[in-house]
Amino acid sequence: MLGGESANTRSFPATHRLYNPHPLSISDAADGLTEGVELPAGASGPGVLLTADGGRYLGDLFGAQSHGSGELVFTTGMMGYQESLTDPSFAGQVLTFTYPLIGNYGVHAGASESRKVWPKGVVVRHAMHQPDHRHSVGTVDELLRLHGIPGIQNIDTRAITRRVRELGTVLCVFGPIDQEAMLRKDLEHLTSPELEDLVDEVSIDEAIILNEGVTDELGGQKPRLGVLDCGVKYNILRQLCMVFEVVWCPPDISYHELRNEYAIDALFCSNGPGDPAHPGKATSARNTLAQAVADGLPVMGICLGHQLMGLASGLQTYKMRYGHRGANQPVVDLQDQTVAITSQNHGFAVAHPHDGMLAAHPTGATSPPVTNQHGAEVEVRYINANDGTVEGLDVIGKPCFTVQFHPEASPGPHDAASLFYRFRSIVDHHLGGES
Repeated sequence: MLGGESANTRSFPATHRLYNPHPLSISDAADGLTEGVELPAGASGPGVLLTADGGRYLGDLFGAQSHGSGELVFTTGMMGYQESLTDPSFAGQVLTFTYPLIGNYGVHAGASESRKVWPKGVVVRHAMHQPDHRHSVGTVDELLRLHGIPGIQNIDTRAITRRVRELGTVLCVFGPIDQEAMLRKDLEHLTSPELEDLVDEVSIDEAIILNEGVTDELGGQKPRLGVLDCGVKYNILRQLCMVFEVVWCPPDISYHELRNEYAIDALFCSNGPGDPAHPGKATSARNTLAQAVADGLPVMGICLGHQLMGLASGLQTYKMRYGHRGANQPVVDLQDQTVAITSQNHGFAVAHPHDGMLAAHPTGATSPPVTNQHGAEVEVRYINANDGTVEGLDVIGKPCFTVQFHPEASPGPHDAASLFYRFRSIVDHHLGGES
């Protein structure tokens, strides 16, 4: 439940109601640090990071005493490391921070985006062990130890970032330097995390009504929104709860159940990790989205939800060279030619209907050809100003749209926060019988 949700909604003007300071009263990744959980011993000493293309980088170990392995990616955010570490979209990846000082304001209670740390390893230039903030409840090292995640620091993160930018994301392993021979063998047998059903790993199993009976300033019932959890961030749920009554749902819930048992007025599909064309729970969510669009229900998708809508609309998805991960991605709205600076975290994209795959990975990995499942045409509404990739779709003649970026921007700029109100307006028009 959202603590104090109704009071908060009524006491702030409309332009500020999205920023709810109250955490969801569900498990937070930092809970163990506030509850006095005894932490396991941490890693230390010289370490080495090896990449599948022959790269070798030296550093020092911290975090949990284990090996790190996964797809090597980087994020450019200068803040928000706790949110990044707990973002389910990083499941299966080894996360490199380009900003050199990570942990300088510590770890805060209730500031995580999920119940755990999701990257399978963390790479930083320097992990701060003495954070300076009055609200800090621990260090990044302690957070990683709490969740069994290894880290490596004092490493040349600039060289890693250049390598990934030029040659594309690649598999990697890291651990103690005296175990380098073992690490090389592990790397030879390492498989891409995209082959796994990562959406199943990060999502909930049963539906939960977060703020049942919530009303607006005039006492009217807010529309009921079904949220397909493909790896949803807590701050997305918080902000959706500002404008809807939210049913937090597993990704494989059927459209029939959503409409008949939960009586939803609209549907939202969240961010999440992995290949959008994976045949597991991502495909289940795609099918539910397609049925909702075909039925005329208002639909919004972000990040993975955007990619699933692209597939449902007959567009292919593909792996990007190194993806967009950070809080400074410029996006152009083709309708009014405005530019928003956005927060993003994705390694796949929707192919442009006319220009095809832009900023594609050297492997050329792409989804198989797909058919339009809902029968409506789509048009590109948003593009990335740097590389021209598709950043959002409007479904023609339907109350539906998607964006690749994160309007909740936790962390990041608030340029796109109004999109939640755009969706609420679409839902209100739909419920009022307006076209």
